[in-house]
Amino acid sequence: MPTEPIFLIVGASLAGAKAAETLRAEGFDGRVILLGTETERPYERPPLSKGYLLGKEDRSVIYVHDEDWYADRDVDLRLGVTVISVDPAGRTVTTADGETVGYDRLLLTTGASPRQLDVPGSDRDGVLYLRTVGDSERLAAAFQGGGRVAVAGAGWIGLEVTAAAREAGCEVTVIEPEPTALYRALGPELGAVFADLHREHGVEFRFGEWVSEIRGPGAGGQAGRVGDVVTSSGAIVPADVVVVGIGVEPNTGLAAGAGLDIGNGVVADAALRTSDTSIYAAGDVANAYRPLLGRMVRVEHWDNALNSGPAAARSMLGQNVAYDPVPYFFSDQYDLGMEVAGLPEPGGYDEVLYRGNLPGREFVAFWVAGGALMAGMNVNVWDVNEDIQALIRSGKRVDPARLTDPDVPLTDL
Repeated sequence: MPTEPIFLIVGASLAGAKAAETLRAEGFDGRVILLGTETERPYERPPLSKGYLLGKEDRSVIYVHDEDWYADRDVDLRLGVTVISVDPAGRTVTTADGETVGYDRLLLTTGASPRQLDVPGSDRDGVLYLRTVGDSERLAAAFQGGGRVAVAGAGWIGLEVTAAAREAGCEVTVIEPEPTALYRALGPELGAVFADLHREHGVEFRFGEWVSEIRGPGAGGQAGRVGDVVTSSGAIVPADVVVVGIGVEPNTGLAAGAGLDIGNGVVADAALRTSDTSIYAAGDVANAYRPLLGRMVRVEHWDNALNSGPAAARSMLGQNVAYDPVPYFFSDQYDLGMEVAGLPEPGGYDEVLYRGNLPGREFVAFWVAGGALMAGMNVNVWDVNEDIQALIRSGKRVDPARLTDPDVPLTDL
């Protein structure tokens, strides 16, 4: 009798868990094996810098599926298992424990890891990162009772952690080499809006500077802990905790060792196939071709993990897949909620236009390139993001006067 096919997923992440869910939903009745290095079952990351970090949500909100879901659907979830190598010729992987696991199709959802701060003193107690649920719990404990927090990096993670620290009563200084917050994510115009939001909540920014040293406390302080941060300008920032949010690196080691094409992640086509036709990639680790944008894209957003895992699963099943959504991201900071569609990177647009109340932070921002909408962000304005995405996807030239007129529905543009 022929053996049943084995679809193996390495990376018990949101993307990996949603891929397993899709395989079963699409009727695949072969073996589904999901291997994860962490000992937690697959969970979602947004609460780790938002509600869970703030103590407003309990741990149950983070999980992708209930504890019994995997066994009930005959998904072989193995936690605490680290894969150390992939043999494409033999279609096997090897774990750190020496076990060999075979596959017919392999999906890599290995995610990304925080970039490490490499300066004198960066190994001191109190230098913290945010990637895992354990990291979030350590940060929450560190913020209890207030204290002085230095945040290295004014990207999304840095600012969300900053908001949480301020809500916990901490004094916060953010150190950022770029000229404003979220510079690479949104450009200078909207980055300045977020910087002003945080300043109104008592946050100090040091733009154009970076961390050059982390020193210990003075006499009487606990040895080995953080005492203050020295910036590139020589400024001294007192700190009990340093939170590092300077980006992530895709976890490409397995793919590189297997001889797959690597370039800012695991290179994949629009069907999320890698350079080996039996291996696929999804989530933060995948640098995939997006037909809509006409280029390779690797994004680290929750929405990408949520949707690329299922797309890869369908592709593994032989379905005709073109993974091509408009990139989407959301954030909540203090009383500001926002959604962004597209990739409004500096240098990628001609101008930013607005409709609504910009000073009151109830507005929609539009990034325009070549007369067409290439990205949009709704701030404390809801139920418009799908319309923004439709406009981006249409590629139509937009009339600036109508685009900025709140009386003109976006669906009429």
